[in-house]
Amino acid sequence: MSKSKVAATPRVGVKEVHILWTSEGMSCDGDSVSVTAGMNPLLEDVVNGIIPGLPRVHLHNKVLAYETGREFMEPFFAAAEGKLDPFILVVEGSIPNEHVNVEGYWSAMGTDPNTGEPIKFTTWLDRLAPKAWAVVAVGTCATYGGIHAMAGNPTGSMGLADYLGWDYRSTAGLPIVNVPGCPVQPDNFMETLVWMLRYAAGQAPLIPLDAMLRPTWLFGKTVHEGCDRAGYYEQSDFASDYNSPKCQVKVGCWGPVVNCNVPKRGWMNGVGGCPNVGGICIGCTMPGFPDKFMPFMDEPPGGIVSSSLNKGYGTLVRRLRGLTNRAVNKEPKWRHNGSALTTGYDPRYTP
Repeated sequence: MSKSKVAATPRVGVKEVHILWTSEGMSCDGDSVSVTAGMNPLLEDVVNGIIPGLPRVHLHNKVLAYETGREFMEPFFAAAEGKLDPFILVVEGSIPNEHVNVEGYWSAMGTDPNTGEPIKFTTWLDRLAPKAWAVVAVGTCATYGGIHAMAGNPTGSMGLADYLGWDYRSTAGLPIVNVPGCPVQPDNFMETLVWMLRYAAGQAPLIPLDAMLRPTWLFGKTVHEGCDRAGYYEQSDFASDYNSPKCQVKVGCWGPVVNCNVPKRGWMNGVGGCPNVGGICIGCTMPGFPDKFMPFMDEPPGGIVSSSLNKGYGTLVRRLRGLTNRAVNKEPKWRHNGSALTTGYDPRYTP
């Protein structure tokens, strides 16, 4: 279903941007709800123009909109007709394959004024993506298909890059920007959005992305590398239940191989995040989620091998560190040439 296109000359120095946010794919609107908890920066600060240097932003999101019905849909129709420029298309929810239907459709948004029929979500993508200044996929469903694309699903759902083509380029010459998460970590999305807006204003370089189109500074390290429990793994000291503060690999955590910064960043205002609050990492930011990480709460196959190899080394290290801890966890002997402590202290009261 590739719909790649040749990129136009990038246009920067933009003063005003519309954000058309669609969650009419296979979506639970969880990413829209999550982003309202963003703190770095607040979504309200972006929309209200409080952050210096950003273009003026007009957000069109059904969860946050005051408008309803035809009034809400007007910017989408205008953009499809080439009358709203520039705009950033934010896609939430996986993309269903409408060609596998015998009749009907999987997902739609708005009504065709000429026929009175619902307009399929894929039709909106066909109309809007070629005209978008930039395209951002928010949440794992939009980025890689997510839950709706798991084995056995009847919808043929896929990620946005699978639908538009991994070589897609927007009118600004930008590839799709993927910000995965189930739901997306709110500050991850807000940082990405602000980078895009600063690029639009000519104040930032091209956004750095990895091979899976994720921002590199957000997804360049693993859960394990930012986890407070990682030291226990090194010492082969594993939790056997979810009440333990130790490494959770043996109770199902995929952190050592999952690209995600949630343990380091927290969930909201630096607080929370799966392993931080006793949960395991189930790989929800990864293209292979959920199929390659199931069954959840079982020790990952790689965990069995790596923890076994690490057992001898880790156990030895833990014991040696225990000896050292006990040695340095005492005050040193007083360096004094007499048997009495002569500090000059004279207790006023004696027993």
